[in-house]
Amino acid sequence: MKHSVDVHVGKRIRHRRWMIGMTQQQLAEKVGIKFQQIQKYETGMNRVSASRLWDIARAVDVPVSFFFEGLHEGSTTEEVEGDILADKEALQLVRAYYAMPVAQRRQIFELARVLSDAA
Repeated sequence: MKHSVDVHVGKRIRHRRWMIGMTQQQLAEKVGIKFQQIQKYETGMNRVSASRLWDIARAVDVPVSFFFEGLHEGSTTEEVEGDILADKEALQLVRAYYAMPVAQRRQIFELARVLSDAA
């Protein structure tokens, strides 16, 4: 049975990986494991050891505490309140955004800002 903390940590690993445009294979190679293990971590099927979480944090350039943000004691919900990246479409949008060259990203950002101000 999955533990809610393992599910939360796994989701945070996946979200960060997607945010920086990294594949499971690329993360696995940086950490020195098989991509199937990353899949198991991200779903919460396998618990991430402290040393492995440290390696993953270094590979995706965040502090270890990042993986526990939004986790509340006694929480059994799998969704993080207010977590926009829980939406698959939002994750795809972020990935597409970061795949663009910096100059195009700035233009898209300005367009989105203007459109949101007008809404």
